[in-house]
Amino acid sequence: MMKNNPIFQLLAIDYISATPKYLQLANGVIKAIGEGKLVKDDLLPSINELSFEFEISRDTAEKGYKYLKEMGIVGSVPGKGYFIKSVDTKIELKIFLLFNKLSPHKKIIYDSFVEALGDIASIDFYIYNNDYSFFKKLIEQKKNDYTHYVIIPHFNEGGENVQEILNSIPSDKLILLDKLQPGIKGKFGAVYEDFENDIYHALEQALPRLSKYNAINIIFPRDSYFPQEILQGFYKFCQQYAFAYNVIHQIQDHTIKAGSVYLCLMDLDLVNLIEQILPTKLKVGKEVGVISYNESPMKKIILNGITTISTDFEMMGMKAAQLIIDKSTAHIPIPFSLTLRPSL
Repeated sequence: MMKNNPIFQLLAIDYISATPKYLQLANGVIKAIGEGKLVKDDLLPSINELSFEFEISRDTAEKGYKYLKEMGIVGSVPGKGYFIKSVDTKIELKIFLLFNKLSPHKKIIYDSFVEALGDIASIDFYIYNNDYSFFKKLIEQKKNDYTHYVIIPHFNEGGENVQEILNSIPSDKLILLDKLQPGIKGKFGAVYEDFENDIYHALEQALPRLSKYNAINIIFPRDSYFPQEILQGFYKFCQQYAFAYNVIHQIQDHTIKAGSVYLCLMDLDLVNLIEQILPTKLKVGKEVGVISYNESPMKKIILNGITTISTDFEMMGMKAAQLIIDKSTAHIPIPFSLTLRPSL
């Protein structure tokens, strides 16, 4: 009986989407209103019906309706259920948000982006886990449904032809986030890191402390999604200032040496690095230096404070949202900053 309710044809749950299911339900109702398929006073399915039909918890279904009630779109009458109270949704924008992964830093971008847009946008959020094939499939499936496409393009492998996929999106709807991609046609927005120059200048700021060491090692995993421009900036700095340097792909295979600095990109490698250092009895910040990529609260505490090189992720999310609000195709760099702590 429930499946015969025509409203269920207007709503859907995408189980591979990272958008919370309650928001998917709410966005489905908002979309149906925008298309004129739901009108004022239309009755909506009950909490139990939504829970059964979409195999979600009652709490999730109830949270979706609560969200719509707070927006003034849905009302409820005890004993009768939920109904469309207003068709004034205020939703002007429908955004496809595609991240390579969800890390603490990416969550900061996401939260800042969502907060800056407020209730003028519905956002469908997907994560492709650095998998180019999945990235391509998601865009091909979704490229005609949205007012804007906000995309982080990082891949473990493949991606040589990513510009062809991105060029299939109208350029005025495209915003690249975190990384610029060459070969994109037309005017598009971007909020990005200039990896080569930023890593160079951040290390340059650290020169007074780096000068007590003779070698700098960067831990850069093989088949990493990290841009090669980071290595290019690292090489350029070490050559310019006459440091011996080395690229380490697996820190577990490396012997820690006095007089060395270790620049660690991944937090898991940072943990392994610290485990390697501690048995040596070398004094961190004097005999061996540690720099970590990307700030996080824990790095203020570990080893009495770990020096970090990081961009401003909150600003990145906010600026991307502002491009959408301003209908802008500007390119906005978000530079790295150096935070010096006792580990260097």
